Amino acid sequence: MPAIVSSKPSAVQAWLLAVRPKTLPAGAVPVVLASAMAAADGRFRLAPAIVALVCALGIQIATNFINEIYDFRKGADTGERLGPTRTVAAGIISEKTMIRVSAGLMISVFLLGLYLVAIGGWPVLLIGVLSLLFAWAYTGGPYPIAYSGLGDVFVFIFFGLVAVGGAYFVQALALPAPVLVAAAAPGAFSVNILLVNNIRDIDTDRKVGKMTLPARIGASRARMLYVLLTVLAYAVPVLMVLSGYSAWCLLSLLSLPLAIGMVQKLYSSRGRELNMVLAGTGKVLTVHGLLFSAGLIINTIIP
Repeated sequence: MPAIVSSKPSAVQAWLLAVRPKTLPAGAVPVVLASAMAAADGRFRLAPAIVALVCALGIQIATNFINEIYDFRKGADTGERLGPTRTVAAGIISEKTMIRVSAGLMISVFLLGLYLVAIGGWPVLLIGVLSLLFAWAYTGGPYPIAYSGLGDVFVFIFFGLVAVGGAYFVQALALPAPVLVAAAAPGAFSVNILLVNNIRDIDTDRKVGKMTLPARIGASRARMLYVLLTVLAYAVPVLMVLSGYSAWCLLSLLSLPLAIGMVQKLYSSRGRELNMVLAGTGKVLTVHGLLFSAGLIINTIIP
């Protein structure tokens, strides 16, 4: 049954709920980081960077929309849900409208992405098609990734390695190993966002057979994984310096107190309190990524 809401939001508010703005750094930061690396390597190109950013955000939003459709169909979004309101389940946006908008968005992203294909050739086409397929297969299809416990792996790959590597490639037409090392940072933080979301929803997810990684391994081990991924993300700038990049990359370490605070809150929070940790993890991703990117760009100005 649809969840009951006290008052119906406006159309703008409804679509903002569906877009999930607090998750968008997972789509934007990898492109910003890739562009900063391209600048540090003397290969930055503005137009491909902007188009890559728009496509990344489009895929992120499409994933959120499709997630609403299939979680509603599978009964995962109920009145017991502890997270933010899901518009389809709450009857705020109809399933038919969400399907139509999702399809239109994915087609638009594909058409815009053809500009990047013209620059980078078949590897970019492959990345684009796989990314759009992932957006659907994450919660759709006969074997939804999010329900299998493999969602975290795919998030690391697509919001880390693929996003950073692809955005760098369309500017530089090359993919040196340090780019993939740098990609591990946003990839790790993006997985952390998903972990917090799924730790919060363990009980309701298990009821409908949505066996996310936290639902499989338990909240305690999922929290431990969050810590390990945070350590990995902060090791990345150090590895970049050791591989020859400027010490300015360590500027990202200024975000460490914020990350430590989120770890502490993760261990002390339960239920709806975890919504604050989820939002805070998105902030850590954003601040770390922007400082990391700034360090790479500063090096082009102050060697």
